[in-house]
Amino acid sequence: MVQTGADGFDGFVTARWPALFHLSRLLCGGDRHRAEDLLQEALVKLWFAWPKVADEAPEAYVRKILGRAAARSARRRWWGERPVDRLPEPAQAGDMSAAVAERSRLEAALAQLTPRQRAAVVLRYYQDLSEKQVAAVLGVPVGTARSHASRGVARLRQILADVIDPVG
Repeated sequence: MVQTGADGFDGFVTARWPALFHLSRLLCGGDRHRAEDLLQEALVKLWFAWPKVADEAPEAYVRKILGRAAARSARRRWWGERPVDRLPEPAQAGDMSAAVAERSRLEAALAQLTPRQRAAVVLRYYQDLSEKQVAAVLGVPVGTARSHASRGVARLRQILADVIDPVG
C-alpha cells in the first residue's frame, strides 16, 4: 500500500502532515513552534527508518516518536516564553471565536499537565488509542499509562472547572 523510497515518504508526509501536526501541537500544549520542531524531529527519525517501516505502520511509528519526544522535551529545556506573531484582535459577531476560545482553553489546560500525563491523555482520548497502545508509545507498563491518563483527566477536570466564569 505504501510506496518505498523518497516518493513514498513524501507522499506519506504530504497526506498525514495536518493530522500529525495537530497531534504534535496537542502534545506540546498548544505551542505551535514547539510542535513544528517536535514534528520535524520525528519526521527526520522516520526518514532514516523509512525502508523498515514504510510497508508496516509508519504513522504508528511517528506517533511513538512524537509521544516519547514530547515527554522528554520538557525535561530538556525551559519553555516559559511563548512568542506570538501578532496581538489578538477583538472577536467579531458571527465568527467562530467561541469554538476557538474553547479550543484555546483546552490547549492551555493541557499545557498545565506534566508531559507524560499530557501525552497519555492526548494519545488515549484524542488519538483514541487503547491503553496498551498508549503504554507501547510511551514505553511504560500499561498500569503506568493508565495512571498517567487517569491523573491527567482528573487534573484537566479540576483546571477547567476552576476557569469557568460567566461571560458578560
